Amino acid sequence: MQTKSSKLGKVYLAVVLILLYAPIFYLIFYSFNAGGDMSKFTGFTLENFKTLFADQRLILIVVQTFFLAFLSSLVATIIGTVGAIYLVKVKGRKKDTLLGLNNVLMVSPDVVIGASFLILFTMIGMQLGFLSVLLSHIAFSIPIVVLMVMPLYQEMDGALVDAANDLGATPAQIMREIILPYLTPGIIAGFFMAFTYSLDDFAVTFFVTGNDFTTLSVEIYSRARAGISLEINALSALVFLFSIVLVLGYYYIMKDSDTVGKSSNLT
Repeated sequence: MQTKSSKLGKVYLAVVLILLYAPIFYLIFYSFNAGGDMSKFTGFTLENFKTLFADQRLILIVVQTFFLAFLSSLVATIIGTVGAIYLVKVKGRKKDTLLGLNNVLMVSPDVVIGASFLILFTMIGMQLGFLSVLLSHIAFSIPIVVLMVMPLYQEMDGALVDAANDLGATPAQIMREIILPYLTPGIIAGFFMAFTYSLDDFAVTFFVTGNDFTTLSVEIYSRARAGISLEINALSALVFLFSIVLVLGYYYIMKDSDTVGKSSNLT
């Protein structure tokens, strides 16, 4: 019975993976098509990639998108880590209220969040562009970091902090030598999650971007309305490859972090 259930589980997993990855590999396959469209594969070519790298506007947008994702994730990780530590320390109704406000951005539709930011920036007279997109991405990334970091801080043994206090450590030393190393896996996970959310966000960015700044998702949407070219396929292939490298890097960093954590515990 258990063997049959295990086989059904493997079949189900295989079907899900095929449904998820087949369209991606189909897109990548046609990025090497010499036919110029996705109606029929006529031959292998790298011309689509040459066209991609010759498109200076698209390359600039790619660089802008990754820079935006990195900067917004970095700021959100710092704010979210401080917020998670604070949320664990506060008690009572205040904590419930702050947690509720933090979770609202997690469950609210992106369209609502984007429209809200658009109204806010219009009311205060802010010009839409890089800064408006950056602030929006930081805002919706902070709750992600909080949810990654807060459980770790709640699980941390308070005796470690008490022992450090008894030994005369300053609050800064306790934060640097005890709390932050313990929270490192959650901080890294929060950063990568925020980076991913920022990288592929469309709905919020579509509302708050301006004429002088755009991101990859908005640009692809604009071009897709006129028909997707194989240049976009080539770009998708490179972005997917980068995503694989990003995931491998994340697992390597997390593995290295766990090793350091175990060594420090043994010490």
